[in-house]
Amino acid sequence: MNVFLTIVLALQMLAALGMIGLILVQHGKGADMGAAFGSGGSGSLFGASGSANFLSRTTAVLAAVFFVCTLALAYFGNLRPSSSTGSVLESAAVSAPAAAASGATSAVPVPAAPASGAAQIPTR
Repeated sequence: MNVFLTIVLALQMLAALGMIGLILVQHGKGADMGAAFGSGGSGSLFGASGSANFLSRTTAVLAAVFFVCTLALAYFGNLRPSSSTGSVLESAAVSAPAAAASGATSAVPVPAAPASGAAQIPTR
């Protein structure tokens, strides 16, 4: 299980780095708008229309991989072992009466009284 989580985490990190690189390489839809008004031939006012090119499709695939890896890590991160059925507070409440019944002392140590009867006053 630990190896699986490591593989999913590595895949998530690679997908994130790939998405960052692909997004930085692409230019936005408004990048060709200035060229449409006379300084080049862009084809239309709002950029080239049509289906998504290779970079945007690859970005979408990497985003889906990143999303699935994030969901998998969240699911496996919240799994509880099957031996513990309750919360931490419930297990503490069950163990406290058992400790009192066995005659166990408290976990907090009690300080010993000074040897002489007089109170100790610190001097400066």
